[in-house]
Parts: sequence; C-alpha cells; structure tokens
Amino acid sequence: MRHATKVAAVVAAAALGLAACGSSTDTAPGSGSGSTAGSTAGGGGAGLKVGMAYDVGGRGDQSFNDAAAAGLDKAKSELGVEGKEAAAVNGEAESARKERLQQLIDAGYTNVIAVGFAYAKSVGEAAKANPDVKFAIIDDASPDSAGSNVEQITFAEEQGSFLVGAAAALKTKTNRIGFVGGVQTDLIKKFEVGYEAGAKAVKPDIKIDVKYLTQPPDFSGFASVDKGKAAAEGMYQSGADIVYHAAGGSGGGVFTAAKAAGKLAIGVDSDQAKTAPADVRDVIMTSMVKKVDVGVFDFIKAVQDGSFKAGNKVFDLKAGGVDYSTTGGQVDDIKSKLDEYKQQIIDGSITVPSS
Repeated sequence: MRHATKVAAVVAAAALGLAACGSSTDTAPGSGSGSTAGSTAGGGGAGLKVGMAYDVGGRGDQSFNDAAAAGLDKAKSELGVEGKEAAAVNGEAESARKERLQQLIDAGYTNVIAVGFAYAKSVGEAAKANPDVKFAIIDDASPDSAGSNVEQITFAEEQGSFLVGAAAALKTKTNRIGFVGGVQTDLIKKFEVGYEAGAKAVKPDIKIDVKYLTQPPDFSGFASVDKGKAAAEGMYQSGADIVYHAAGGSGGGVFTAAKAAGKLAIGVDSDQAKTAPADVRDVIMTSMVKKVDVGVFDFIKAVQDGSFKAGNKVFDLKAGGVDYSTTGGQVDDIKSKLDEYKQQIIDGSITVPSS
C-alpha cells in the first residue's frame, strides 16, 4: 500500500476537491463519525473511514449516484462511519479516475466504493497497488476490477425493468412506448432488454422506440438533460405515450418532455416520484428501483463486522435488490398483475433475458 504524509494527503485531497462528509458539521443526525479520529486500514469498528468516488453527475443526480449516496448516509447515521466523496467529470481520462481513488486512500479513507462500471480498470489497478484497502465497485463484475480485496456489486436490472415494461404495456393507450438509454453499454442494454420483454409479455405487438444518447467512450449521456429531453420529445411526437429512461441525470430531460407533452415517464434507480423536481413528479408513473443504497450499506457493514468477502455479489428481485415503485398511486390498479409477474420471476417460471 502506498503511504503519504498527512500534509501531502490534505493537499492532494484539496486539489481534487474531495468533499468531506464525516465532519461534525456535515454528518447526518445521530452519527458519531465526527467525534472519532482515524481508523485502521480497511478495518472495522467505530471510526471506519469510507471514501466514495461517484460516477458522472455525482451526488444530486436524483438517480444512480444519489442511490449510492443514500447508502453512505445510512452508514454514517447508523454505523458511525466517516465518509469522503469525490465525483467524476465528463470526458475525463482513465488516469483521473485512478488518481481519485488513490487520493481517497492517501487521505486515510481505506475502504473505497467506486460508483459505476467506468471505474473497473482503475479499481483493479488500485486494488493491486493497495492490498490493505477494501474496495467495492457498483455495476461491474469483469476481470478488470476483480481482486482479493474487491467486492463487485451488481444487480438484476433486467428483472426490475421487466416489471416496469409490463406496467407500461398495461397502461399505454397508443400501443407505443419508448426507452432512452444514457450510454449504449452492455449494462444499459440489460435495462432495455428487460423492459422490452416485460412489455411484450403483456402485448406481443407493442411498438417500442429505443434511443441511446451517446456511445462509449463518451459517457456524457448520463449527464445531458438536453439530450434526454430531445430524445423523449421525438418519441412522444411519434406516438409513444410512456417513456422509460436509464440515463442517470439525463432523465430529468425525459421528465420535462413528458410534462410538456402531457404524457408519462418511468424513472430509474431511485423512486424518482420522490426525488425529481416537484413540478414533474406527477408524470412519473413508476420507477425501476435499483437498490444501490442496499449494496453500499451492505458492503460497509460487512467491513465493519469483519465479514467482508471479495467477489461478485448479485442483488436480484428475490434478494430485494430491484423492484418497481408505487409512489403517486398511478400503478395501483395494475399492482396485482405486476406482483404476479414479480412472483413468477422469483420462483423461476419466468426467466428474464439480460442481453
């Protein structure tokens, strides 16, 4: 593991704009992290220090990153851990992600969570260079990030997406729905494929429009409200009356387009009828809830308890890792049907495709 002096760590942290979340002024109510000094590398007990490196959009995206932040906030409140956060920026190089992880470590945050598959190579390299540090990466189970000190946290997004696809098919009045993906990657394809499978399970002849905002290595599709808005506007103008997005912060544009068109949208990751701006919440019919907060909290608690295990941990429908939301009551009339599909997926009578 690479070491640095306290002065170097502080300077480096400041240079990267890392936002401290464990101070007595920033800590969630009830947390004891502000009064506890230090921690052992990767160790458990009071004073555990956790660094979180966000994907593009960072805390405040009302979606994926915020779900991760909620898990850290819960750990601060309930477990008394101290946290420090840093966010990615559009178009940054791989070296920037790797350096962000190392600066968290050098600042003493020796339990590190990387939010998003874009960190895969950086986590793999940082884990090898820092064997005493425990890492978690969200949404990647590739060999790039694997290591004896890495937990790979993944979700069965296709299962949750099946449920909201079924909801869209049950609710559409035009027999045409849409899907907006942030970046065309294998991960986001899982959302699309599951959504299409759920919709076609209800209505085999339904029309589904699909649009991806960017292609790798351009990941700005997760933080481009204007692109999300334009994509959804095109779908509504073509006759779709419900559009599902898996586009991170760009989803705000989908909601704005739905509001202007008098149509409906489906949120992702968080229950966005609770997290989106108040003026668009009424157009969010449901959300595919991906419980990133559960995965984050589970990792932190395991480290603190001394029960950390490296490898891939999958949070599926059976494990409560994905679901659909009911906020606003717009799917209350079809809830029994959705729950039938949910149970069939859990018991294995429906196998949802993921690619």
